[in-house]
Amino acid sequence: MELTLEERIALVREHIDHAADGRPVTLVGVAKTKPASLVARAIRAGIDVIGENYVQEFREKSDAGAYEGAAVHIIGHLQQNKVKYVAGKVAMIQSVDSRALLEAIARRAAAMDTVQDILVEVNIGREPGKSGILPEALDELLGAAAGLAGVRVRGLMAIPPAENTRAYFAPMFHLFVDNNEKKYDNVSMDFLSMGMSDDYEDAIRQGANMVRVGSLLFGPRNYT
Repeated sequence: MELTLEERIALVREHIDHAADGRPVTLVGVAKTKPASLVARAIRAGIDVIGENYVQEFREKSDAGAYEGAAVHIIGHLQQNKVKYVAGKVAMIQSVDSRALLEAIARRAAAMDTVQDILVEVNIGREPGKSGILPEALDELLGAAAGLAGVRVRGLMAIPPAENTRAYFAPMFHLFVDNNEKKYDNVSMDFLSMGMSDDYEDAIRQGANMVRVGSLLFGPRNYT
């Protein structure tokens, strides 16, 4: 018998607790392509952070009141011309991958007299054409963030190569720890966001304290 949404959420939380061994881990329910009604149902069932990949989906579901009772994170690639639709309106932007995007978010948030929490996305697998900065560019970007009043860096995010994600979890954790020790102004390494439906338990065991789970909770995505 197929599990209900509520049962799937409970099962994933059990697996998270087992893998975390007492550490707190934030579960981000990834709602890409899912209707507002299903998102609202997931929140009633205990999902307190919703992740959205697309700005247009976020806007439509927000207008429909889908997110009441939960925080929203933007986890997909964010274009600079769409910053105005999310900065100051979401709890976190996880996919900051350039100085230009960082500065655009900071300007927009400052104009709204707010501070936008962000994560810096790292292309830990060095995949051409993929979002995220290279590890060696992280120092420069974190240094730039230190002087921007409109943003607050809360940690790092990664989407490792699909063919061997687990090999990149430990290097990503080491990067997270190393930059936590550098004590940049305006930067705190509170969250390491890595791990998805197929590998979130391994990611947690390797140091992740935020995981992004979609299809395992909501079922297969509908791209039609």
